[in-house]
Amino acid sequence: MTQTNAHSPRLNALSIVCDDLQATLAFYRRIGLPIPDAADDAPHVEADLGGFRVMFDPVSTVRGFDPDWTRPREGSSPMSLAFECPSADSVDSIVADLADLGARVVRPPFDAPWGQRYATVRDPNGNEVDVYAAGG
Repeated sequence: MTQTNAHSPRLNALSIVCDDLQATLAFYRRIGLPIPDAADDAPHVEADLGGFRVMFDPVSTVRGFDPDWTRPREGSSPMSLAFECPSADSVDSIVADLADLGARVVRPPFDAPWGQRYATVRDPNGNEVDVYAAGG
């Protein structure tokens, strides 16, 4: 096991640039992130998950400090988020709810060979988000 010291960086946040902040926050609220409704018009939003933060910034905020910023083409990032659901049935329910919010379902819920109920959707910004539960 690798150990870090007090001088080592510690991963404590993930940042998502949002084309549509309100749609993005609705998507992540449905998955279960604690995002207050009052955050919908903020220039920067954070969901604190007990020492790890998921941060949301509208494109306008990012271009405020990087005027030439452009979004990578959809599917070009090897990163995805993964959310564990309480049950296999909840995977299906959450994917249906996210699709109703306009999310593109990349991989509909399926029983994976590694023993999970699994699905992948794209958030409003094109990021892949996996939802899964034990058993399938």
